[in-house]
Amino acid sequence: MIRIIFQNDFFVICDKESGVLSTPSRHEENDKRCCLGTALQDSLKQQIYPIHRLDFEVSGLVMYAKTPEAHRKANAWFEHKQVQKTYRALTTAQDYSHIPANVPNQKMAISLTQPGLKFEWKSRILRGKKRAYESAQGKDSLTLADYLGVNEQGYLMWDLQPVTGRSHQLRFDLSRHGFPILGDKLYGSKVDWGVDRIALRAYKIDFSSAPGAAALGLPSDVTLTSL
Repeated sequence: MIRIIFQNDFFVICDKESGVLSTPSRHEENDKRCCLGTALQDSLKQQIYPIHRLDFEVSGLVMYAKTPEAHRKANAWFEHKQVQKTYRALTTAQDYSHIPANVPNQKMAISLTQPGLKFEWKSRILRGKKRAYESAQGKDSLTLADYLGVNEQGYLMWDLQPVTGRSHQLRFDLSRHGFPILGDKLYGSKVDWGVDRIALRAYKIDFSSAPGAAALGLPSDVTLTSL
């Protein structure tokens, strides 16, 4: 379960599998799901500090700090948007049939005529008990989406950068534009992608604009194979 991609005296970055928690849930004692943070801490035999998280169903890069000072600095990078995360998502063609009739949605047709099209998706997102939804009382959200074309299986490929870090932001944004992520039944997908898995992978973290990152031994970026 533990796949360490980068490690030094200050940080450890792992490739989290789908179906694994990044950090213990609020109901830790009764939650039997595997947790990467707990397993990593036991393996390293030292306390680690989570810097960001991935949803249980999402795979990819997760970063932990090894010292309180490194944790403080990295949290500041993320808070001030000095670290850029890129995700790869796979979806089916645009279809709004999963949007209930009582949910406001303009159902705007998006013409994906060629790869390389770029979109800025703004919203106000409020997180409910299970999922996110749009609300005037929600927090501002901004997602940068790059349409990459169609893969060999006929699925649409997207690169996504969450400028804001709202819970379920990318899953919600693709779904509300008619492109639910493969396997993401919570947000309307009709495609089976396996147990506790959706086709969303955090495959790149860019530290090139993070002040002091190089002094703490971090490379300009860490990149994995995407979907």
